[in-house]
Amino acid sequence: MQRQARIPTPIVGETTTQSAPPRYVRLGIAVGLGAAIWLVPAPSGVMPEAWHLFAIFVATVAGIMLAPFPMGAVALLGVAASTLTGTLSIGDALSGFSNNVIWLVVMAFFISRGFIKTRLGPRIAYLFMAILGRRTLGLGYSMVASDLVLAPAIPSITARAGAIIFPVVQSMAEAFDSRPSDGTARRMGAYLIKNSFQGNLITSAMFMTAMAANPLTVEMAANLGIEVTWTRWATAAAVPGLVSLLVVPLVLYKLYPPDIKKTPEATRIARNRLAELGRLQRGEWIMLGTIAMLLVLWIFGKWLHVHSTTAALAGLGVLLLTRVLTWEDVLNEKRAWNTFIWLSALVMMASNLSTLGLIAWFSDRVSGLFTGVGWLPALVMLSLIYFYSHYFFASNTAHISAMYAAFLAVAVGVGSPPVLAALVLGYFSNLSSSMTHYGTGPAPVLFGAGYVSLGNWWKLGAIVSVVNVVIWLGLGGLWWKIIGIW
Repeated sequence: MQRQARIPTPIVGETTTQSAPPRYVRLGIAVGLGAAIWLVPAPSGVMPEAWHLFAIFVATVAGIMLAPFPMGAVALLGVAASTLTGTLSIGDALSGFSNNVIWLVVMAFFISRGFIKTRLGPRIAYLFMAILGRRTLGLGYSMVASDLVLAPAIPSITARAGAIIFPVVQSMAEAFDSRPSDGTARRMGAYLIKNSFQGNLITSAMFMTAMAANPLTVEMAANLGIEVTWTRWATAAAVPGLVSLLVVPLVLYKLYPPDIKKTPEATRIARNRLAELGRLQRGEWIMLGTIAMLLVLWIFGKWLHVHSTTAALAGLGVLLLTRVLTWEDVLNEKRAWNTFIWLSALVMMASNLSTLGLIAWFSDRVSGLFTGVGWLPALVMLSLIYFYSHYFFASNTAHISAMYAAFLAVAVGVGSPPVLAALVLGYFSNLSSSMTHYGTGPAPVLFGAGYVSLGNWWKLGAIVSVVNVVIWLGLGGLWWKIIGIW
């Protein structure tokens, strides 16, 4: 029986925290930062309401980064501040809670519970392992392949990496006597852990519903009049994503090779695990059918006149009607409800900042810095700054909230094709988490297993970041030209 991994609380918002000052000191820093901006007179051309909302927004993002309270609580405090100060009406302050893209990701959270409840997720992982697991490199590919299959319907990257992939990797490493406690981590476990982490981030970039904060980028783009659909996101990511999934495990295998290269025993272990799980049960068949239905509706929804959120609602309805999920399962899915709160709050603030003209004002001011620079080199520079600034963030959500809308507005302002700029920054919002042991939810789970030293984690992360940037801007750029993104 596979062991269950303990997933830390931060998975609900895909954020992580390290040792930090006392709670109310952190809260004071966030509030003080917002108050300082509030007290500065609004710049010329900026309405006072826009400047005050910006102050509340900065305080909220700082609160998310410093984590004096859980992310949902910080977001609600921001919503309360925006209406108590008279900056927004109560209707505007609550407008984010009716956003259909937010409901899409919430529905995906509910549906993803079925993978764990029915044990279909671990079955998929062991199936790929039985096929590809004769070598350690093959085991690495089996884990990223499993993550790829699960990614469209599981928006919690920490749940995928920590609750499904990590227990399988850990049990396989220990089966080959690879443990961090006795100096045998490099036999197998270190490579599989690092590889699974990097693969998780690539698959998160490949689908709008593969990471909880991806819809935030979609909504911020929509505020600038840029439409990014589920199909467009996935189609544009398909070629660079698949190439990254093929190249990165091989790069890690060459740079950080496991001591054990051949693992014929792994296929036998995987088949034994599958035998323990038995034949596909009714719930698993229903899950497979539901996911197939969702993929068809998400891909062809434009032609079938079915909105992606409507499809997700229908998928959840099937699981409830067939009792694969119960209403208690839905109520107990805390990650979904927490995401609903913080994502709605951040989308509301970002939307109103755009409506009040602050984003356009910022774009006009900064675009002038790129006078005489073509849009392509300007977009590359902006993308690289956006990517490597993630060294300063311990949360994908905080990174997106703080920088995505502003950088996208500047990119469009210098002449970049709007959809291209929105997608590149959206993909980099995921891939940039590869560099540190704190940059996203799965990092402390997998790093905390103890198989990979801090120095190796950072060094390999930096190398993989360069590999991904080259693949996604190089080969990806060519693919995006072919399919008409620019």
